[in-house]
Amino acid sequence: MKLVIGDKNYSSWSMRPWLVLTHFGIPFEEVRIPLAEEQTQAAILAHSPSGRVPCLITDDGITVWDSLAICETLAERYPQHAMWPRDAAARGRARSISAEMHSGFGDLRSNMWMNIRASFPGKGATPGALADVARIDAIWSECLETYGGPFLFGEFTIADAMYAPVVMRFNTWQPKLSEAAAAYARRVTEQPAVKAWISDALREGHDIAKYDICA
Repeated sequence: MKLVIGDKNYSSWSMRPWLVLTHFGIPFEEVRIPLAEEQTQAAILAHSPSGRVPCLITDDGITVWDSLAICETLAERYPQHAMWPRDAAARGRARSISAEMHSGFGDLRSNMWMNIRASFPGKGATPGALADVARIDAIWSECLETYGGPFLFGEFTIADAMYAPVVMRFNTWQPKLSEAAAAYARRVTEQPAVKAWISDALREGHDIAKYDICA
């Protein structure tokens, strides 16, 4: 399989399926396309019909774009891995909070974008962004209390991968979090797959602006 992604420092949506593949030990070829360059759009369109990253090309030639669709495809193809919780009620909740991440939190995205190499403590704290932070804190805290941690549904799942780029944002912008949410963010940051992504992001040579070509 091939996973087409953008810059690891900025491309929050690319991070999500990359973490799922890496965490569960599924072999894949990484195709990284630097964003905001002259040939970026043409390079992405060679793989992704939407012109956005990430995009998965399976080993039997099926193309899947959009991060959540890729994760669902991986869960179908590799049922031996508990990418979603096995329990039906927990699975429904995991899908719901993943979809909420996928479609919501616009103020957070606009004001606290992902930039792993940067540090902006206390900035970006608009009322809308802080309301999004509070909602995310509540989601994390409720899941941790209900399912006992250390991750949102016990073991690491797609839901954790969906929120991992939010952890990266929180590490950069450092909004105030509850004790439970802050501890969860630290655990996610220390996950081997997440640490590998961060390490790659720190090695990237670009320092360019935030992007809006991810899905």
